Amino acid sequence: MEIAESLVGLQTVGWTATEIAQRVRSGALSPVDVVRQHLQHIEAHDGRIGAFQCVRREAALREAAALADDPRLASLPLAGVPVAIKDNIPVAGEPMRSGSAASSPAPSASDHEVVRRLRAAGAIVVGLTRVPELSLWPFTDGALGTARNPWNVERTPGGSSGGSAAAVAAAMVPIAHGNDALGSVRIPAAACGLVGWKPGDGVVPADVGKGSWFGMSANGVLATTAADAALMASVMAGRAELASLGRPGALRIALATASPVPGARTDSAVVAAVEQVASVLRALGHSVQAMRLQAPTGVALAVFAHWFAAAALDADALVEPARMLPSTRRHVAIGRLMTRLKLVRPGARERWRERFEAMLADSDLLLTPTTASTAIAADGWMQKGWGAHVRSALAFAPFTGTANFAGLPAISVPAGMHEGLPVGAQFVGRAGSEALLLAIAQEIERERPWPRHALALRE
Repeated sequence: MEIAESLVGLQTVGWTATEIAQRVRSGALSPVDVVRQHLQHIEAHDGRIGAFQCVRREAALREAAALADDPRLASLPLAGVPVAIKDNIPVAGEPMRSGSAASSPAPSASDHEVVRRLRAAGAIVVGLTRVPELSLWPFTDGALGTARNPWNVERTPGGSSGGSAAAVAAAMVPIAHGNDALGSVRIPAAACGLVGWKPGDGVVPADVGKGSWFGMSANGVLATTAADAALMASVMAGRAELASLGRPGALRIALATASPVPGARTDSAVVAAVEQVASVLRALGHSVQAMRLQAPTGVALAVFAHWFAAAALDADALVEPARMLPSTRRHVAIGRLMTRLKLVRPGARERWRERFEAMLADSDLLLTPTTASTAIAADGWMQKGWGAHVRSALAFAPFTGTANFAGLPAISVPAGMHEGLPVGAQFVGRAGSEALLLAIAQEIERERPWPRHALALRE
């Protein structure tokens, strides 16, 4: 490939995926240079951040070199874009560890369909990112290592897609894959100041673990801009139109800042940041009206039953179950009991979806905080008991699970900063509103641009 002389050696770390793909398609940049620069950035910074479980240095460079000679290069939407994949779906030739020492170290035989689509679009997989064991928690600390928040390494990048969020926030990759069963894309997006998009049921191939957490888990996107999120979403969903962001028009938006989980309190700074987003929306011509988001006790218990029972199913795939962490073993044991008691009941998700959409009958979107506080501690979770894990998870992230249980699309966008840490605002939409969520994210970004990467890395 012929490369424009003025761009040879140009540093692309920190560029958006959209910018990189445009330059690679035009022949102005070599995918090998782009990938090499991002691998060098990973090598320089990941020792401090811990985003990656596995870095595919040699394989990624080989794949980038092959892409440079691909006659289809000029038509590929993600041409030469380095991406990271959450380490709980298969990447051919690499182990899928799921954050667990009990998992098999054998390489996966083939790519997950989402990975196949990303590669077919020209993306280069530079590595697999760290998760908590079996992706159970909204923090990423486990037997295989701890991922840290690039804004403050003493804090978590969230979970369970914490490694992916940390990698994007630290500019190690411009976009990353995550998946989300109770908030595991949106929570890390909020913690790291990113856009985190979760589609509704059936929009993107799921196939996460054994049964995708009874259908609650969806593969999604972590990015620094709405345009990048839309581009990656369009590839993963196989719907090119998602990449074309339009204006959302005047919307009716319900605003709920009080936690739907009894006993969980939303920090006043988080409430203030989300209310500022609401003020921006009103100034743009949208109607924003306060409401109370309520998850009845029966729904909360049903969500718990699905969460526990899903862990039990995923644990059945582990090759050395005795090596699970104590907190995971306890969670799995409760899940097996709930399965025997048949507490995962048919129709529970459908009934909640009907009730949830009825609450939003007069609204196009629901706006809430993504998390109830800024990022909590990164370390020490392995030494804490199961009860501390559950209490901390509910206190930190009470807002996100309602959308998963209903099977509805949602997105988290940066809403500001508090004491040096990002705050996230979540939008939940009706079935089929994936494009609308991306459009409202872009509208907010256009009106209130956010810092795209952790400022500490600019020093």
